[in-house]
Amino acid sequence: MIESLQNEQVRYVVSLQRSKAREEAQLFVVEGWRFVEEAVRRNAPIQKVFVCQERETPEWQFLHQRLCERSIPVEEVAMRVLRKMSATEEPQGILAVVRQTAYTWADLQIDRNSVLLIVDGIQDPGNLGTILRTALASGVRYVCLTPGTVDLYNPKVLRSTMGAIFSLVLLSDRQPKDILDFCRDRGLSVIMGDIQGSSVYHIKLADGPLALVVGNEGNGPSPSFRSADVQCVTIPMSQDVESLNVAIATGILLYEVVRQRESCKT
Repeated sequence: MIESLQNEQVRYVVSLQRSKAREEAQLFVVEGWRFVEEAVRRNAPIQKVFVCQERETPEWQFLHQRLCERSIPVEEVAMRVLRKMSATEEPQGILAVVRQTAYTWADLQIDRNSVLLIVDGIQDPGNLGTILRTALASGVRYVCLTPGTVDLYNPKVLRSTMGAIFSLVLLSDRQPKDILDFCRDRGLSVIMGDIQGSSVYHIKLADGPLALVVGNEGNGPSPSFRSADVQCVTIPMSQDVESLNVAIATGILLYEVVRQRESCKT
């Protein structure tokens, strides 16, 4: 059992709480029983698990068995050590080091039913995490993130995804021009959430593969998307409400896509 705060493994995990270290190592940390269980269930590339026996749950034996079946090493640590390694003040008792998955444009297997979500400059970690979770729930598999978007592996982003990050194909730091070129080359119609757009309830979204752009909380999508040949859509507001939280707005737009596509099947 690791009891020293100066242990090399402990110091290394602590370093992974910083963005630069995560980028260099291509690793990140997930914390909590439910999150680690989701990582195992979704076959995430887990490198190692650290657990404190003081905080074990009844599900630990089954989870431990699954980890052993995949030959994932498990290290027991003292509670004060886990607190040192954790990004939360009161860790639940388990964390895992996971390898980042590097995707390329070739991993986006576009067909007529594909929806590509383009996240442009979202800066709030909770918003990004909620957007990713909602995207997966609505059937989205592919997500592009532009430069200026909050770090995908920020601990607050990860917690908000509730494990969805392990089932999405995520391309980070993609320039708007490259994204638009990909959409044109692969025949994706591009729509953009914008307060100046047409009501999403009064237009027919294009059949076939579709890309949805959602932009920064304060400024909306970047000029590169605004100047492109894209269809702008908005969510009608009542009672003098000016705008919605971007994560909520993204969910409404994604599920309107789902609604229209499902209605075409009946």
